[in-house]
Amino acid sequence: MPETHSLAKPDIADQFPILENGLYFNHAAIGPWPRCAAEAVQQFAEENLRQGSGGYREWYARENDLRQGLKTLLGASSTADIALLKNTSEGISTVAFGLDWQPGDNIVLPADEFPSNRLPWLAQADKGVEIREVDIRSAANAEQALLDAIDADTRLLSVSAVQWQDGFRLDLEVLGEACRRRGVLFFVDAIQQLGALPMDVQGCHIDFLAADAHKWLLAPEGIAVFFCSESARPQLQLLQQGWHMFERPFDFERSQWTPASSAKRFEAGSPNTIGQAALHASVQLLLRFGMEDVGHRVLANTRFLMEQLADIPGARIASRESARRQSGIVSFAIDSIPLDSLHHQLTEAGASTVIRGQAIRVSPHFYQDETQLGQFLEIIVRALP
Repeated sequence: MPETHSLAKPDIADQFPILENGLYFNHAAIGPWPRCAAEAVQQFAEENLRQGSGGYREWYARENDLRQGLKTLLGASSTADIALLKNTSEGISTVAFGLDWQPGDNIVLPADEFPSNRLPWLAQADKGVEIREVDIRSAANAEQALLDAIDADTRLLSVSAVQWQDGFRLDLEVLGEACRRRGVLFFVDAIQQLGALPMDVQGCHIDFLAADAHKWLLAPEGIAVFFCSESARPQLQLLQQGWHMFERPFDFERSQWTPASSAKRFEAGSPNTIGQAALHASVQLLLRFGMEDVGHRVLANTRFLMEQLADIPGARIASRESARRQSGIVSFAIDSIPLDSLHHQLTEAGASTVIRGQAIRVSPHFYQDETQLGQFLEIIVRALP
């Protein structure tokens, strides 16, 4: 193993006690909370225990500050574009069932998408909508293959920014610019990128984006960000109605119930205040560290893993090794070790990974470095027959 270098951020290391409990490389599934998120939840619970909803004004202020943080994280122009929903699936369904599809319309998306970014679109087939799934991995140019599937009847292109099985990353700027020119709506499932790599919804001309908090954003399940551009909002029919979807949600005696013009119109009911407390803390942590630095560390980990795996006899890297395709996910197999056996040995040695497809999926985050990755690689070497 080569000489390793520790991450020069002792305060960041202190935020992640999980570093003391094995090798957690499963952020593409569920990320651990940083200390600040856990403490925010503990404080919120204690506050409820002692005074109930006495601090609701502060909760509401935190909700608004969370929107501001997510606006910055996404590169959005306004907090009016930000909604807080339950999960990625709700965000995708808000668009899939909210657009006024017409017979003959079509939707383009990559083949082998995670079910959340596939099933809501397939459900539109009963309205006469054609679903075109493109094999981006066999194409010489993945972006061009997707764009070649677009024609005059295409209403929307939907992609995962980063593919869930092997970390295949798409060039969102190329896709978004082409959709803008052609008048095609552009949806991005960002769950495997947001919190790991920088995001720019304006620069990429994204109309809609959804991402759960429980992966790279290092927050709980049950809360997600949904981005909807100002120009795209009027195109979505509202699928829910409730008290929280108005500009002045606490004006219960009003006579006019016109939904907010902002993305809050998609938030029908009571907010997930405890989830907001945790996500707010995690977002602030990422912003303090800086997403450029976070992305740099994530990609440095990926390069290190790929370079070192290439030196292990029989190792086969399933992820693309081209820099433009790299993300926080590295998938690999060892030809001389059955996949289940290798995964079992990794688990027994304290390394948290998962099998996806015909490979082991590894997904370290920015607070980890070559020290932990080197230990992981040593486990693999010891497992060789």
